[in-house]
Amino acid sequence: MTYATDRLHEEVAYLAFHLHWGLGELLDLEHADRRGYAERTAALLSREEG
Repeated sequence: MTYATDRLHEEVAYLAFHLHWGLGELLDLEHADRRGYAERTAALLSREEG
């Protein structure tokens, strides 16, 4: 099973915007790690807003 390209682009853009990491750094992450960073970033942003 492959990861949807649109979802990959979404995660990379989200993390690049919020964490200011480069494309190479983000693409080098394993899927589970990248997804985990995206979820943790979203949780932190949610706490800041709430």
